[in-house]
Amino acid sequence: MRSELTPAENLLWNYLKQKQFYGYKFRRQAIIGNYIVDFVCFTEKLIIELDGGHHDEEQERIKDLQRTQWLEGEGFRIVRFWNNEVFNNFAGVGKKIYESLKAPSPQSPPT
Repeated sequence: MRSELTPAENLLWNYLKQKQFYGYKFRRQAIIGNYIVDFVCFTEKLIIELDGGHHDEEQERIKDLQRTQWLEGEGFRIVRFWNNEVFNNFAGVGKKIYESLKAPSPQSPPT
């Protein structure tokens, strides 16, 4: 685990912490299985990942895919953003997170 957040993580964390985001509780740098996720809302099983440029390299894409498949197998939904999206489209990032929180979980029974 890193003790310091990246600038993009810090900006988003200031928006998500202490139930400021529509009352949802998020944790940062949470351990799930063998992985550390950037942010997670356990009640909604939603993970938010912020990616820097190194995630565009082939090795990282393969690792991210394996990680995503395992986490989804555990019932989590993952939403990913590039760091520059957080800086250049913060409102859009917030909207996508909100929509993801409101979307039914793939493992939820129909109502």
